[in-house]
Amino acid sequence: MQQLTDVGHNLVNGIASRYGLSQNAVLHMLIAVNNGGGSMAQFNSPELGGSGQWMRGGMTMVGDMFNYGLKSTVDNLCNELSNVLSSNQVFPTIPAGTPGSNQWWPGDLGSPFSSGAQNNIRYAIFPNRLAVELNGLVSVYDTLDHNIGGVSQQQGSNTSLTFSSQWGTINVDTLPLISGIQPSAAQQDVAAHFTQQQAAQSTQQVVEQNSIPASVNNVDAPVNTHPQYSTNETLQIIEKLAQLRDSNALSDEEFNSKKSELLKRL
Repeated sequence: MQQLTDVGHNLVNGIASRYGLSQNAVLHMLIAVNNGGGSMAQFNSPELGGSGQWMRGGMTMVGDMFNYGLKSTVDNLCNELSNVLSSNQVFPTIPAGTPGSNQWWPGDLGSPFSSGAQNNIRYAIFPNRLAVELNGLVSVYDTLDHNIGGVSQQQGSNTSLTFSSQWGTINVDTLPLISGIQPSAAQQDVAAHFTQQQAAQSTQQVVEQNSIPASVNNVDAPVNTHPQYSTNETLQIIEKLAQLRDSNALSDEEFNSKKSELLKRL
């Protein structure tokens, strides 16, 4: 279990009490926010709806897609934990060479001649080596004959890591992996998890709707089993679905199908 400083223990206990959550749930979220550099988190907490993602000032995704109360709780909690991390020493000092440390790359690589960060990615460039930390996972690559200028995260139908070289923009996956795992494989696992989760929820909703018995007195009356939303609510839902699509949690086909279904209810 993650160790906390005395200050960390007091803060976690107080936050857990105010939010009506267990200390373990708050600690889980604290670690997730810390791993995301204070700006994002990927979590899996039963008390907060299972698997989800949070991004500061942006998307909040929970297992129950339309549970706005839960989304608000997660967003408020993560923002508060991010502020706590920025102004308090809640974790004991982490030894160099371990994830979460300012010197997060393996110690035998020495000092990098260049390093940087973007969103939830940190990178450090060494002679003949490139170290990348994505969501707390560190991978080390052989840079071959590339003179690497920087690493970035490309968004689109497939999220991938690229770097600039004298040969142009190159995908990090093309470099020989020395240690760790390919970041793109980890991202695909997360996206697949959320796609399966949303599909299971949709199936459950369909089953529940089909199991509602028709009233004897209204046999000939049409039964509307779909929830009704205002125009503003519908547009907000479509916006959230677009964010899910952009984060690879939904395919373009799934997004367009859900969007058409929602627009037909207006």
